[in-house]
Amino acid sequence: MDSAERGGPLPPTKRRVMVIADASRESFVALQWALSHAILEQDDLILLHVETSNPSRRGGGGLSAFLRRPTSSGSAGNQQHHQQLALTSTSSSSSSSSSSSSGSVVSAGSGDGGEYEFLEAMRAACEAAQPKVKVQVEKVEMEGREKAAVILSQTKVLGVDLLVIGQRRSGSSFLGCKLSGSMSGRGLDTAEFLIEHCKCLCVGVQKKGQNAGYLLNTKTHKNFWLLA
Repeated sequence: MDSAERGGPLPPTKRRVMVIADASRESFVALQWALSHAILEQDDLILLHVETSNPSRRGGGGLSAFLRRPTSSGSAGNQQHHQQLALTSTSSSSSSSSSSSSGSVVSAGSGDGGEYEFLEAMRAACEAAQPKVKVQVEKVEMEGREKAAVILSQTKVLGVDLLVIGQRRSGSSFLGCKLSGSMSGRGLDTAEFLIEHCKCLCVGVQKKGQNAGYLLNTKTHKNFWLLA
């Protein structure tokens, strides 16, 4: 007899949560919020990295600068501190990616040896903060398409229930990338476009100061302030 037949609580539903991953501060903030506020131990986590035509954007300068900041006090600060410690470590193992019809998956061993260190660091942070959560790393190429279109396609192919993306505080761009063509017709950036058009719930995350929490944006809630 299962829980429903006994009248007990139903087991929690397993979800697939995707976080857009790159070496920027905004991407780390999005992952930080997802690990501390959104992901449950029965969920699956997907770190999606979209290859751009500018290889200089793959460096870890923005992330390294963010990690040098002091952590907050208290339990929340300790959790962030553990995540930041995990992000400073590097892993020698290569992450595997499955191919999909929506884009060419880049093998973990391609390019320079340190090119994808931020992905391994983010994976390590996930394992430190949520050791029971299965973490999957996906790397896809844009192949002439806009970044938002690639991400939108991947949410459908991978059956994502929740998409988490980082936003700059100015709201004028997402991870330094402006949209072009039809998607930018109304002046939307990548994050705003996905918030409005994703079939699943999409949350844009901004850091509101070091200890002041987060500003969250969804299709129905704008600039929702959540304490850390």
